[in-house]
Amino acid sequence: MSGPTTTWDLLVVGAGPAGTATALGALAWDPRLRVGLLDRAAFPRDKACGDGVAPQVLDLLAGVGVRGLLDDRVPVRRLRLQRGAAGVDRDMARPGWVVPRAVLDARLVDAARARGAQLVRHRARRITAGRDGTLVDGLHAARVLVGADGASSVVRRACGAAPGPTALALRGYAPVPAERRGAQVIVFGTTRQPSYAWSFDCGDGRANVGYGELLGPHQPAPTRAELLGGVEELLPGAGRGATGWRGHHLPLAGGRWRPPRGPVLLAGDAAGLVNPMTGEGIFYAVATGLAAGRAAAEALGAGDPGSAGRRYARRTRPLLAAHLRHTALAARLIDAGPVLDAGLRAAAGDQRVFDDLVALGLADGRITPRVATALLSALLASPPAAHQLQET
Repeated sequence: MSGPTTTWDLLVVGAGPAGTATALGALAWDPRLRVGLLDRAAFPRDKACGDGVAPQVLDLLAGVGVRGLLDDRVPVRRLRLQRGAAGVDRDMARPGWVVPRAVLDARLVDAARARGAQLVRHRARRITAGRDGTLVDGLHAARVLVGADGASSVVRRACGAAPGPTALALRGYAPVPAERRGAQVIVFGTTRQPSYAWSFDCGDGRANVGYGELLGPHQPAPTRAELLGGVEELLPGAGRGATGWRGHHLPLAGGRWRPPRGPVLLAGDAAGLVNPMTGEGIFYAVATGLAAGRAAAEALGAGDPGSAGRRYARRTRPLLAAHLRHTALAARLIDAGPVLDAGLRAAAGDQRVFDDLVALGLADGRITPRVATALLSALLASPPAAHQLQET
């Protein structure tokens, strides 16, 4: 076999938010690096997702000079959470956005290319060790390789990393009705648990709508018809007139995450980093991508590509270690319906509790003492016979 046709300082497999953030993080540290982005698709391209973008994502991107990315999009401040009769409907402390991935990912690719990354259309199939670094299909050699290639990551399999728990979701786009305009709405299931349906206003007359549930180890995956039925059961009429239905797997984060050591790193969904409470993954993708890029650039600058994994672990530990323990605990707690109901009542009764829970579910928050106290109080209190959705 002939040698590789291209040698990269840093090669990233996957040009979604995790991959582009990796390139941005590396080039912000050292713009001289030769950085490649491999992706099987041409951009813009659709990607199944809930499309929610938390403000903390833009904070992270601003740290590497990417600003104004969503200035032309309509922010969404309202968040409604409901399970049966229990629920909360409040303004978030900071608005988020609902941006189709065809738009978001293309803009991130443009930002990475503007800073020097090269986008190469190629579907990665085989990862091997080579004399000049890690090889992708014998065509590309990388001194440091980052797998940002999603839930079915080829790079993760090559690393021998075992997959964790997984959820399955179905997403489409439907006309947004007046009662859900300007809001992100999540309705949790009362029978199949954990499960939820959502309707997120995109600000252009459409809503991203869908349904997802955890896959059990000894039960068949839900069919497309069952997933569509979940949307209708929890959000009646939300899927009416919907187009673009696409299914996708969500590799859920556990309480501990140990990045592989050496010159091959994993970021975002490829690392199994999706919030188990909410299915949110874009914050983790951008946060870990930026950290992976910085770690790779530092390792290359030190002439020691093999130290990239160690540097990456050191950078992500303060961000994720405690947070993942807290989200894992929260996910186990809300599997029990009464605990989830108590949490919704606590959030309905206190804006600060609501804000803390939003940060836990959408960014890098933790179970604060305020949340723990309010949850315990709500559990000990006798819930109303027919608690109605509270609005403030």
